[in-house]
Amino acid sequence: MNEETSKSLVQTPDHPRDHMDFYAINALRDNHAGWALLRAQNAPLALHFFIAAFTGPNQRNVGRQQLIDILDDVLFGVRETFGDDRFPRSASEYLDDWAAPERAWLRKYYVPGEDEPHFDLTAAAEDVVRWVESLKGRDFVATQSRLTSIFAVLKTLVQQSETDPEVRLAELQRQRDQIDQEMDRIRGGDVKVMTGPEALDHFQQLTALAKDLLSDFREVEQNFRKLDRQVREQIATWDGSQGELLDTIFANQQDIGSSLQGRTFQGFWDYLMSPQLRNELSDLLRRATHIEALAGTENLHAITNLHQDWLPAVEQTQGTVRQLSQQMRRLLDDKVFLENKRIMQLIRSIETSALDTRDRPPSSVFMDLDASSVDVALPFERPLYEPGSRVMVVDEIVAADDQDLDASALFNQFHVDRERLKWNIDDVLERKDQATLAEITDAHPLSQGLAELVQYYQLAVESDWATIDPESTQNLRWQLPDGTLKEATMDQIIFVRPA
Repeated sequence: MNEETSKSLVQTPDHPRDHMDFYAINALRDNHAGWALLRAQNAPLALHFFIAAFTGPNQRNVGRQQLIDILDDVLFGVRETFGDDRFPRSASEYLDDWAAPERAWLRKYYVPGEDEPHFDLTAAAEDVVRWVESLKGRDFVATQSRLTSIFAVLKTLVQQSETDPEVRLAELQRQRDQIDQEMDRIRGGDVKVMTGPEALDHFQQLTALAKDLLSDFREVEQNFRKLDRQVREQIATWDGSQGELLDTIFANQQDIGSSLQGRTFQGFWDYLMSPQLRNELSDLLRRATHIEALAGTENLHAITNLHQDWLPAVEQTQGTVRQLSQQMRRLLDDKVFLENKRIMQLIRSIETSALDTRDRPPSSVFMDLDASSVDVALPFERPLYEPGSRVMVVDEIVAADDQDLDASALFNQFHVDRERLKWNIDDVLERKDQATLAEITDAHPLSQGLAELVQYYQLAVESDWATIDPESTQNLRWQLPDGTLKEATMDQIIFVRPA
């Protein structure tokens, strides 16, 4: 092999590939926190402590003093075997060192409302813990359950992605036929029960998946914090306008929720929050503890609280998502405060200059102000002269003959009392919760005809306790003083007793 051929087999950093090559692995060795943990001198002590404090009891958000007590117990046991010189520092010093940014094996933070710092295992450190635990080997390796899980996931992937209705209906028909055949076999007494090795295989697969799911939550939460950190850095270094900043914030918030990480986590959260699914999961876990083939399995009853271990981890991750909006709001409020402070400084400067100018006005032009509007007068808009027209007035006076003129209409005016009509409505509503206008006029007949009816309609329009139904009509009658009956058809009005 010549020199040029050997060089072509080496991937240069300028042309990286998607898979892990020499340069990507070398970068991980230099920068990854998990690789640094494996290379550390006190790696056995740190991993022992991480298992005892976090992964063993499946707990998170542990206070500083509680971790110091756990680490003191670990150090005491190690020093009894290897002497005090093996790990000479105190537990608090080791704890702070492992939580330092250059280590990043523990995440140190403060819980709202508490002064004591809390710690949690980082995703990189947990990956190392899981890998080291896998090195000790297993007496029983689950293979059948893994194959079953692969087939189940593959079937779900293919069937739920099928767009042809006929294909999906054929698959459902095939599943129904299999279920009918299985029911016929059970009715005939042929009941197939899972053997002991098969039950143990599936049980180990169940516990392994549950632990992997808990470890995934730390990585999900870390990804959300990384997205939040990128948004805050962009806000802190923003030089554009306030409107563009708001657009950027809302776009990034939408990106966090619509990202692959956000959508899958939201789907898991919705699944876990379903009361029906939680009850079904609890029932299945309870029934699993009564399987005879698993009677001698260690920590069998611990799986009944499997979903209870998920809830605190999911809630903390969900709380991290909620904090993203709060962080963005605080950063935005700080930026608005600084801008308002700058505006107030400019206003004070203008006011000070105005006061100085008032006492010592300049002799020349001080300032030019643009007019609020422009007066435009076009010559052709002026009207031409138009002489006035003379109005001819007939001033002949003719005496009127008022003997046949009926002037009674000028004196027979009447007034509709609104208060009397309100009293009529209240009087009827004292006996029932609601009443139509027809019922009110039956109890208190119309005495002033159409004018009184118009006043009732006006009261219904102005009242909050009346309804006018244009879809229904009602007929109202009244009698004139001469005995003539009048009838009016109008929209149905319903008065309701006030609450």
